[in-house]
Amino acid sequence: MIGILSVDDHPLLREGIAALVNAEGDMKLVAEASDGQEAIEKFRLHRPEVTLMDLQMPALNGIDAIIGIRSEFPNARIIVLTTYAGDVQVLRALKAGARGYVLKGHVRKELLDTIRAVHAGQKRIPPEVAAELAEHTAEDDLSSREIDVLRLIAAGNANKEIAAQLSIAEDTVKSHVTNILAKLGANDRTHAVTIGLKRGIIEL
Repeated sequence: MIGILSVDDHPLLREGIAALVNAEGDMKLVAEASDGQEAIEKFRLHRPEVTLMDLQMPALNGIDAIIGIRSEFPNARIIVLTTYAGDVQVLRALKAGARGYVLKGHVRKELLDTIRAVHAGQKRIPPEVAAELAEHTAEDDLSSREIDVLRLIAAGNANKEIAAQLSIAEDTVKSHVTNILAKLGANDRTHAVTIGLKRGIIEL
């Protein structure tokens, strides 16, 4: 029997997953959590075979929860369940130790197979997410300073305000913006923010 911990801050989604999982003969839902901190506590308590983890949650997000669980239980098998196909989010989740990735729009079609595959020791990433990963190589990675700048652009700050907030010269901000546009292949600041959000580099 595959015991499953379902972690998501939306009760309706958890209900849907519970119904899906409990209808199967070889798996059952052993616990639910609504944020990352609760996920770590429930994992300690129930030691599920497979954990389904949302990424965007209040308090502690999914990636930090994966890191927290795997630091205590290195063999934990975790599947990310998310609306985001952005390659940066996927990469962060995989680096944190996720073994599978299911987009919420494909739950009915892919979730049960992915649970069984990950439980059997395999890794599972949907083709469209894998394609997104392959499309972006290390050359277009933004530095942490560039990510800070992009985040402040997204919040509606002009170069002068960004310079003041980061305690750097306005010319430095301009060169960061130039690099960001080049790396992301963006036409302008707004386009850069749109790409950053889509790929999961920044969040609003």
